[in-house]
Amino acid sequence: MQIPDCVEVELGHPQASVIWLHGLGADGHDFEPMVPELGLSPDDGIRFVFPHAPTRPVTINGGMTMRAWYDIRTFDRDGPQDEAGIRESALLLERLIERERQRGSDYPRIVVAGFSQGGAIALHTGLRFPQRLAGVMALSTWLPLAQSFREEVAENTDAAVRGLRIFMAHGSFDPVLPIEFGKTTRAALQSAGFNVEWHEYPMGHAVCAEEITAVRRWLQSVLLRQARNSSP
Repeated sequence: MQIPDCVEVELGHPQASVIWLHGLGADGHDFEPMVPELGLSPDDGIRFVFPHAPTRPVTINGGMTMRAWYDIRTFDRDGPQDEAGIRESALLLERLIERERQRGSDYPRIVVAGFSQGGAIALHTGLRFPQRLAGVMALSTWLPLAQSFREEVAENTDAAVRGLRIFMAHGSFDPVLPIEFGKTTRAALQSAGFNVEWHEYPMGHAVCAEEITAVRRWLQSVLLRQARNSSP
């Protein structure tokens, strides 16, 4: 399994990394323009990595081939899910995490992030990763494979990994993934002992300016504070 091609934006000399997964049908360029909008400094030393999902047929789109982290078979939250595709993309994300560690960002300096389908993979992977990461940023998304979450995470995660910080944001008018999906996810994570920072905005399946401000503050808190604490 090869590491996917990625779009990368570096601020200064990177010592921290944000691996950010796009949504269904988009590509790694989708959130690239957001980096300057975050208003971070080159002194912050963050590498943003935006991988391209593989192409695959997507059932809900009539089997059309497009970039997707997994197949979506139904919009029903309780319907069948592409477990094999979800776990395959989780392995891809794990490889990207390990590559960032090899390039100088230790685990506590790595954030995994994603929007919509990409957010589902970020949550799935970050919650199961054996080392505690800096955090998970999950935008307009949901928690896939709820039963395996209960068995693999809620009942078997050690206290250190439970300290993982999670940022969630969702639009209250989202017609693609209704906000109830996000709220149900938040409740499940909190019940399992995870620290969730929740934001909701009067928008659809999108990202708004107020949300970008909140993302900047959260990234600074989980990445830059860690850098200051580790400085001699």
